[in-house]
Amino acid sequence: MNYTEVLVSPILSEKSMTIKDTQNRYTFKVNSKSNKSEIKKAIETLFKVKVTAVRTANFPGKLHKVGRYEGYRPDWKKAIVTVKAGQKIDMTDLPK
Repeated sequence: MNYTEVLVSPILSEKSMTIKDTQNRYTFKVNSKSNKSEIKKAIETLFKVKVTAVRTANFPGKLHKVGRYEGYRPDWKKAIVTVKAGQKIDMTDLPK
């Protein structure tokens, strides 16, 4: 899997911004089939930082109703990446 295919998008919520500032952890939406070592290599090569830990969580798609029609949103995976102290990831410089 290509490194740009592993990372889908950053998660820029209030909680993720708080842990970025206080604990030096960054939150990304990642490909559901990627594992922790692939995520670590992708972050290290794309952003030129040293990753110390990767935590992942899988989220099932929720039921979504529109009128009489219903279906499920897609499943997705989140990764919380801890970066070595003193290093930062510039969220404005993300690959497309």
